[in-house]
Amino acid sequence: MSAEISLDLGKISDRRLRPVAEKVVSHTRLSHADAELLFTTPDLLGLGLLADYANRRKHGDVVTFAANQHINPTNVCYLRKTCVFCSFARLPKEEGAYHYSLDEVFAEAEAAANGLTKEFHIVGGLDMKAGLAYYSEMFRGLKSRYPHVHIKALTAVEIAHIARISKMSIEDVLIALRDAGLDTLPGGGAEVFGKGVRMTIADKKLAGEDWIEVHRTAHRLGIRSNCTMLYGHVEAIQDRIEHLSMLRDLQDESHGFLAYIPLAYHPDNNALGIELGRQGTATTGFDDLRNLAVGRLFLDNFDHIKTHWIMVTPFLSQTSLAFGVNDLEGTVVREKIYHEAGAHTAQGLSLDEILELIRSAGKIPAERDSFYNILRVFERAPAVAA
Repeated sequence: MSAEISLDLGKISDRRLRPVAEKVVSHTRLSHADAELLFTTPDLLGLGLLADYANRRKHGDVVTFAANQHINPTNVCYLRKTCVFCSFARLPKEEGAYHYSLDEVFAEAEAAANGLTKEFHIVGGLDMKAGLAYYSEMFRGLKSRYPHVHIKALTAVEIAHIARISKMSIEDVLIALRDAGLDTLPGGGAEVFGKGVRMTIADKKLAGEDWIEVHRTAHRLGIRSNCTMLYGHVEAIQDRIEHLSMLRDLQDESHGFLAYIPLAYHPDNNALGIELGRQGTATTGFDDLRNLAVGRLFLDNFDHIKTHWIMVTPFLSQTSLAFGVNDLEGTVVREKIYHEAGAHTAQGLSLDEILELIRSAGKIPAERDSFYNILRVFERAPAVAA
């Protein structure tokens, strides 16, 4: 595939990017200084050209998606007052707080009864009533009802919370959850690893090094995972680079990450957005595309870069398919967390809508499973007569 793909350096207007482009072509790892240039160059189209080249070299024109369903069992969280960027969490007696019973979880999961859903994506708050027994019973119940559905559940922060309230090690909690039906971990809770940023936006939350250790332990146990970075709040460029470097280092060590998903900060209905005076605003499309493209180029040991259309809109996610992205957030069914923070996108997309999004970008849609095995490839959109 790589022999058929060329890169026209003449289309890169920022000449400082030429040496970086030569590294990309020769499969040479990018340095921190290279990453800083990618994050600051005004040549967004040149950056996109590089990322698109690197992506097409791996995946051609295929863009994957999963038929998934989000389930958020509880928004009760004891860090409600210290994670100032979060709009989803509530204290136990606060208005809007909820905690699903297992029957309510199973009722929400009934959308999977049609056999189309292939993955449950389950995350929630740090609820003192949501411990190992709660999630173990939940996973066993879901697996008994829908044995064909993959369970991707619980961020590293939730795993550490369960270990703490259960007085167990991270490893023992992961083993118990794996035995109950947990298949993979999502990448949430990473935010930005830098200590200063973390103290500002998520004081008392699991430290960046501890987040890495939870995923390292999961990978050692054969539990693969995703990873994320929350951008667009108070972090500096160097904070982003440090974060990506820690992810790249762990991937070198364990090869356990499936995909990287940069997550755009939404400022509505949270204390940080009020403090920054950013209610009603969002990250720019320029920065959204830049973060995806830099992820593709700097994380050279990752196969998959995913765009989260719920956060950045389907329109921008579609555009990102020319900026190094090969995977699109799936059908979802009903999303809560980012809609609480001001997202105005739909809470789910139909299969036809996803296919149209990918096809009209000139790409080939393919449904995948949670390990990125292709389940079925859909035809490319028919050519329009001139």
